[in-house]
Amino acid sequence: MSKQIFLCAINNVLSGTCQEDCKFCTQSVRYHADIERYTYKKIEQIVEEAKQAKANGALGYCLVTAGKGLDDKKVDFVARAAQAIKKETEGLNLIACNGTANKEQLQYLKDHGLDSYNHNLETSERYYADICTTHPWRERYETCENVKSVGLSLCSGGIFGMGETTQDRTDLLNSIASLSPESTPLNFYHPNPALPIKTRNIELDEAVSIIKRARTLLGEDKLLMVAGGRELLFTGKENLMFEAGANAMVIGNYLTTQGISATTDKEMLDTLGYKVATNCDGR
Repeated sequence: MSKQIFLCAINNVLSGTCQEDCKFCTQSVRYHADIERYTYKKIEQIVEEAKQAKANGALGYCLVTAGKGLDDKKVDFVARAAQAIKKETEGLNLIACNGTANKEQLQYLKDHGLDSYNHNLETSERYYADICTTHPWRERYETCENVKSVGLSLCSGGIFGMGETTQDRTDLLNSIASLSPESTPLNFYHPNPALPIKTRNIELDEAVSIIKRARTLLGEDKLLMVAGGRELLFTGKENLMFEAGANAMVIGNYLTTQGISATTDKEMLDTLGYKVATNCDGR
């Protein structure tokens, strides 16, 4: 594995307005979680936040919108935001994370500056019906196939610790690997008192095993990212996730939960002897 670690930042540009019933997500209006909710951010603000992410060492920058999927308004907004960011910054891999999407919508985003599209499978096909009833797992998988068909880089992963079985975890990793994504974020469930899933059923050793298995399945040349929930399991033991095969991580805040500051993370990497990747050719 390379001693270079790739950094990614996410921007929640439309927060807390989702009508779906995913039991793991605070952005669903059904559960009334105590989070910040707002409509579209100003594009000028998004551009400034992109510049800050780049200054913090991020190579990936993801524009996230709450909701089941893309519609005409979201497609137009994300496309305009991407164009504005590309005009003001260089060297950022722009990622859209806007839910289910068809080929026409994805092609439009690609034509307007997006490099990648993130759509997570979340869990196994078997378990998905237990945690979401408003749309099927298969729709998620088909969106990932659509991403690849238009030539966007695919970013797809999932969440572990939501009550799933060991077999569900294996099935999820196998499904992700079948898509051959360029980047895979591994998230670990972060309980919130408002959500139906009250506890996290994963410990540190299990998380390390998942990272190892994912690296084996995905190959050495892909980005394997430890994302949401990293702080709950790996704080003070970050070396374990890199030794297991992770070569990327999210810096800064997540969608509705606070992360570790970029400065602290970069100090951690330096202490462990890792360098921050400065371009995507470092793989």
